[in-house]
Amino acid sequence: MAKTFKGIDISYCQGNIDFAKLKGKVDYVIMQIGYGKYTSQVDNFFERNYAQCKKYGIPCGGYWFSYATTAAEAKAEAVACLSVIKGKTFEYPIYFDVEGKSLVGRTAVSAMCKAFCNVLEAAGYWAGIYISRSPAQTMLETSVAKRYALWLAEYGSRCNYGGTYGMWQYSSTGRVSGISGNVDMDICYVDYPAKIKAAGLNGFKKHAVRPTSKPSASSTKKTVTYTVKRGDTLSGIARRYKTTVAKLVKNNGIKNPNIIYAGQKIKIK
Repeated sequence: MAKTFKGIDISYCQGNIDFAKLKGKVDYVIMQIGYGKYTSQVDNFFERNYAQCKKYGIPCGGYWFSYATTAAEAKAEAVACLSVIKGKTFEYPIYFDVEGKSLVGRTAVSAMCKAFCNVLEAAGYWAGIYISRSPAQTMLETSVAKRYALWLAEYGSRCNYGGTYGMWQYSSTGRVSGISGNVDMDICYVDYPAKIKAAGLNGFKKHAVRPTSKPSASSTKKTVTYTVKRGDTLSGIARRYKTTVAKLVKNNGIKNPNIIYAGQKIKIK
């Protein structure tokens, strides 16, 4: 069975979280970054939540709550989101949170999701969509649902979505150490931190794979061989390549330097 990761998603609603107590209780945190199309509409606890995740080594991602009803408005929200997260690193995707009044129809919602996610991707982020299971089936074109990281909300013991998704929000009444009151609970089925870091996304730099050790000088030298022809002698080959019979004997494991045969491969160096 594939490994899963347990997480929570948070916002200003959770207030001052004790991240020291939260550390080790969850595998990741997805936090609200902001909402709407203005950079001033940042979640009041975003900066603190982000800083605390980094301080305690808790992998994190984020979401931008949308008020958009058109692709142009969604694009403006993406630009605002990028301005807020600039210079930060996220181990999990940045999600476009589409719900409520933004659920304006299949064509429009799909266009909005593409507009937001494409702006994020162009800036080097792994983009995704947060949406409830039912509108995911009725408001998202199949190509869009498959194209971006999909985070579905459906409370209960199972998610009844027929397609592929990377994360499932299964409860809004969870309890974890460090948080007073309820919190949304999530399960992730994708190792996003490994994929995002390997691809050099979300503020991380892509590191080239380096050899564990430098090749020895001998291994970088080109091997020279000679194919013996009828009438050749080892001494004649040695003179031709300005080496000695003794070296040829040693390099080729020759028992009798007076006996070589046509077609035999002689290693020169």
